[in-house]
Amino acid sequence: MAQQHLVRKRSVCPEARKFRRFPGLVQMDEDTHYNKVEDVVGSHVEDAVTFWAQNVSRNKDIMKIGCSLSEVCPHANSVFGNLDPKKIYGGLFSEDKCWYRCKVLKTISDDKCLVRYIDYGNTEILNRSDIVEIPLELQFSSIAKKYRLWGLQIPSGQEVTQFDQGRTFLGSLIFEKEIKMRIKATYQDGTVIAQAEYGTVDIGEEVAKKGFAEKCRLTSGNDACEAKKSDPNQLALRSLKNPIPLWGRRSNQSTFSRPKGHFNGRLTLDVKYETDAGNQVTFPKESLAAGDFNLGSNVSLAKIKQDQKLIEENEKLKTEKEVLLENYKALELKVEQTAQELQQEKTATMDLTKHLESTLKTCVGTRLKNLAAKVELLKEIRHINISIRFGNDLSDAMQVLDEGSFTSLSSLNELEKIWAEYTIAQEKIQTCPNENESNILIAERNEVQQKLFMAVDVFVLEVDELPLDKRLKTLQDLATSLESVYGKAQEGANSEEILRKFHDWQCTKREEYTSIRSETEDSLQHLVAWFQSSQKVFDLSLDEPLTSEDIIGNIDEILEKTESCVCKELELSLIEQGVIDKEIILSTYSQVLQKIHSEERFIATLLSKYKDSVEFKKQIIDCLNKSPSVDYLLSIKKTLKGLKAQLRWKLVEKSNLEESDDHDGTEIEKIKQEITQLRNSVFQEIYHEREEYEKLNSLTQNWFPELPLLYPEIGLLKYMNSGGLLTMSLERDLLDTEPMRELSSKRPLVRSEVNGQPVLLKAYSVDVDTEGRVIQRAASYHRACGYAKEEESGLLPLIFLFMCKSDPVAYLMVPYYPKANLSAVQASMPLTSEEALKVMKGVARGLHTLHKANIIHGSLHQNNVFALNREQGIVGDFDFTKSESQRASVNMMVGGLSLLSPELKIGKPPSASSDLYAYGCLLLWLSVQNQEFETNEDGIPKVDQFHLDNNVKSLLCSLIYFRSSMTAEQVLNAECFLLPKEKSIPNAEKEIEYTQHNKEDESKMESLDRYSEKARNDEANPLLTN
Repeated sequence: MAQQHLVRKRSVCPEARKFRRFPGLVQMDEDTHYNKVEDVVGSHVEDAVTFWAQNVSRNKDIMKIGCSLSEVCPHANSVFGNLDPKKIYGGLFSEDKCWYRCKVLKTISDDKCLVRYIDYGNTEILNRSDIVEIPLELQFSSIAKKYRLWGLQIPSGQEVTQFDQGRTFLGSLIFEKEIKMRIKATYQDGTVIAQAEYGTVDIGEEVAKKGFAEKCRLTSGNDACEAKKSDPNQLALRSLKNPIPLWGRRSNQSTFSRPKGHFNGRLTLDVKYETDAGNQVTFPKESLAAGDFNLGSNVSLAKIKQDQKLIEENEKLKTEKEVLLENYKALELKVEQTAQELQQEKTATMDLTKHLESTLKTCVGTRLKNLAAKVELLKEIRHINISIRFGNDLSDAMQVLDEGSFTSLSSLNELEKIWAEYTIAQEKIQTCPNENESNILIAERNEVQQKLFMAVDVFVLEVDELPLDKRLKTLQDLATSLESVYGKAQEGANSEEILRKFHDWQCTKREEYTSIRSETEDSLQHLVAWFQSSQKVFDLSLDEPLTSEDIIGNIDEILEKTESCVCKELELSLIEQGVIDKEIILSTYSQVLQKIHSEERFIATLLSKYKDSVEFKKQIIDCLNKSPSVDYLLSIKKTLKGLKAQLRWKLVEKSNLEESDDHDGTEIEKIKQEITQLRNSVFQEIYHEREEYEKLNSLTQNWFPELPLLYPEIGLLKYMNSGGLLTMSLERDLLDTEPMRELSSKRPLVRSEVNGQPVLLKAYSVDVDTEGRVIQRAASYHRACGYAKEEESGLLPLIFLFMCKSDPVAYLMVPYYPKANLSAVQASMPLTSEEALKVMKGVARGLHTLHKANIIHGSLHQNNVFALNREQGIVGDFDFTKSESQRASVNMMVGGLSLLSPELKIGKPPSASSDLYAYGCLLLWLSVQNQEFETNEDGIPKVDQFHLDNNVKSLLCSLIYFRSSMTAEQVLNAECFLLPKEKSIPNAEKEIEYTQHNKEDESKMESLDRYSEKARNDEANPLLTN
């Protein structure tokens, strides 16, 4: 419940003057309750003489109320309409999110109310959604009572600082302490006038001694003290803005549980309560720290301070004891670990000794086993192709390149020559302003077109006979196999000297390997012969005498020789090659890979030219020597004209019926349905018209540049200049619009609906000069949005741009996302840190899309950034009537922070850097919520003051302090945005569209796509290309 402090003088309120004039308004029942004693616990302080407290006997009632509210309120209905100030509601306390009984003191706005928690006395401003109806059984009087210190009043004209100190001082005396209240009187509003005592301390006297209150001057009877009493609503608001820090946490939360706050100065007292169940409740020392108030020579307070000192010393001794105990345990663990390590060392030494003893007994067997293992390994190596070490795979690759190479095509040269002539003829037509001259140029183009058609036919037939797919796959497989062995290739120029040097090196290595291999085989045969001859020595069935020394004596030399030869061959086969050998092989590999890529590029050129040729034949075959027809587009326009006429007539008919005195509701409803159907038909035809325009645009750009000149009436050139955004068939009066007054501060905005989608119409006043600039800027934005997929552009899409026929106004149609801008989202339900990062990643994507198209937004602020579904962030469009500098000249603020970068403030032009500065300020605002910003002399916020995630803080520092070296793409790839990508739902319509290819060309198109992907990889690694 922490609120900002309000600094002003406290003056005597009008309510006090009223009590002076009409003492009868204050009723005191002095006979019945006079000097009655109550034991209470302080729960909330309003000023130096006024506080709220709970009777100790109501402990169980508080517990029962809390349990009942926790069961009832989450399912209860939220309040609506006018709230009854006498009725009791359930309120959700903002700090602990628990439910408590409350009354409405004042309605602040349509969705916010000031309430008082009647069982505790404190106040809070709540949203209506956090206030609910509670049943009748909970509609009983409050637990907490309002008390006022007897015989005291607040001094007139007391400063707010002294007022707050008085509240804090009174809180230190009564807050969460069991005090005795001697009742003197009761006001008509329920406030109890009483003498408060804590032990032997008279709390009222202590407050008066400190000067926070003064004795009442009995000038008008029993109501003298009440002369200083403030208006309840004003005091509640004052208490809310300058809250007494509320209660610390008790050791048993079930006792006197209440909405919690914090306490600036802490209370020091060890007070214990006994609950009805016999449980002892002790206030922890942390919740009872104290202010530096002096009770003079009072013995009880001195005893309290002495007890506090003993408690602190006891806590210090406990802490030292815990530290010593932890050190003891650590040393004990270390001794145990050392003993285990010594035991492991001892065990390892004993195992080594046993191993050496057993090795001596099996020396010969071990040696033969090792040799056998090496021979077995050598067998495996010999079975594996060791051509890699000597470059045999490179030799084989060069042979493949030489045998089936495609280096030229006879029809390709002729085709390229004619195609160049055709391109020049098209350019001449495109730049020709004169219709008569264009007819001559079109005739010349048609002649070249006829020649090109014949050349294309020859080229296509020749390419169809070539096994390009098979050859391209062979080259790709060859390159893949070599890259898997050798990795990335070195950059180098084509050189036959490298290939000759490789050939010489390969011959030398083969001779060396052959010699070593021969020696290995000879030594192994010698060893086998020894084993065969030594059998006779150990065969007892043989009678002939043999000398064992002659037969067995040279076995060590034989073994040594065999081991040496085997190891030498293994070394040659297994040990890495030297620097010179590697250089020769890698240089040769680079040459081979360059030859592969060169042939791949040639095949890709053939396939690309083949694709263009097939497309040319497809488009031209029906239009040889003539231009495409626009009859279908004209028929759509004619249909549109009729539909719009019908729609206007129905609108007039509906208006006449509504204005008539005896109109029939059924007839009007029928006409409304017809109007809706007509609107849908109009938009359906407008979309058909856009599709036809798009086809004509493609034909104009690729094959028939004369179309805008031949058919100026269809406005094709305007459509092309607007990037497909401008439509001449849409009119403002055809739409069912609703004014958006709350959003029309800068320009008129109206809301409508198109095919069930809510849209917004933005009106721009234009003249002859600004109309062209608006179309140009909107077209650039639309093209940038269209280059990427709509969901990946990060931009608010533009639907239509059209001109008003009666007024100089341009209308821009965009999707309408109600209450989705950051300002509205943060005001209603602020984004979490995870949601904020998802949203701002989309915003970074939008800036990247704009900057990649060389567009500076210049107007990025919280009202122009949208959080769709609280997870997809998009950047809104900007005022297309203004230049970048004009848009950036508006100083937008967010949370007290200027979004204008320092360079813009000194007059520099807007740039991508200034967009990123505004982006960084928005990200900082979302990350710290409502915390206050500290800025330096240039107005740049200080990021280090906030506790943020390290990755987020690093990005913010780069955006705000070092933005000149940052780009939107780098922001998009920042560590804090590296979230798992969600699986996208496939678009069924697009799937159908993409699969409708010409089947006879499918194989060649797939080959071209595979090569294109390979080429992109090669661009990422320039070492593999020339």
